[in-house]
Amino acid sequence: MSKSSKSAPIPTAGDDRNLVSVDETYVAPTFEDNVRLFWQKNSRAVIAVCVLVIVGFVAKGGYDYVRTQQEKAVAADYAAATTDAQLKTFIAANGNHVLGGLAQLGLADKAYTAGNYADARTSYEKAAAILKNNSFGQRARLGAAVSALQAGAAAEGEAALKQIVADNSLDKLVRSEAAFHQASQAAAAGNAAEALRLVEQVTSIDAQGEWAQRANALRSTLPAAAPAAAAVPAVSLK
Repeated sequence: MSKSSKSAPIPTAGDDRNLVSVDETYVAPTFEDNVRLFWQKNSRAVIAVCVLVIVGFVAKGGYDYVRTQQEKAVAADYAAATTDAQLKTFIAANGNHVLGGLAQLGLADKAYTAGNYADARTSYEKAAAILKNNSFGQRARLGAAVSALQAGAAAEGEAALKQIVADNSLDKLVRSEAAFHQASQAAAAGNAAEALRLVEQVTSIDAQGEWAQRANALRSTLPAAAPAAAAVPAVSLK
C-alpha cells in the first residue's frame, strides 16, 4: 500500500460530535436538539418576555408599597382628626375613602345627639353613599331615615324605613330597628292596629333581638285588637 494512500481517521469511541448537521430537515431530532433549535430561533423573544415579567413584578411591588404607605398616611390623619373642624378637613381630602365615610358618620352622630336632625340626615346620607352596604353603611342609612322623621320630613322618613324593612340583604338588627320606629310612629299617631301589625313584624324579623323586646314593651301600651265579629247566621223567613 502506497504511503500516500491514507485511510480515513477512525473516530474515537463515543465521540460522535458534528457527524450530523441538526436543523429543521433532520429526521429524528432528540429533545435536546429541539430545545437547541427553539432557542436559536426564539432566544430574543424569550429574553424579552422574561424581562417584561420581571419589570411587571417590580412595578406591582412598587405600586403595592406606595398604596400601603398612602393607606398608613390616611389612617394616621384620621386618627389625628378629633374635632369637627379637623374631621371636615379630613373628609374634604378623603371623601371617597372608607375612613372618610366613617368620619362623616361620626359627624352625623354628633349632629343627631345635639338635636340638629337636618344636618344629621345630610351627613348620614353622605356616609351611606361612601360606606355602601357594609354594617356602617347600613347604620348610616337607618340614621338618615330616623333623622328625616325627627326633622319633620315624615313621609320621606317613613318611605326610607319601609325600604329598609323590605330589604332582606340588610342585617336583621337594622331591619328590626326600622320596623320598630315605624311601630312607634303608628302608635304616636293613634293607629293602634297598624302599630300592633308592625310590632309583630319586628318580632318576626328578630325574635330574640333587643328591638323585639322593645316592641313587646310597646305592645303592652297599646289597646288590644278588637276580636273579629262572629258571623251571624242568616234568618230565612218562610
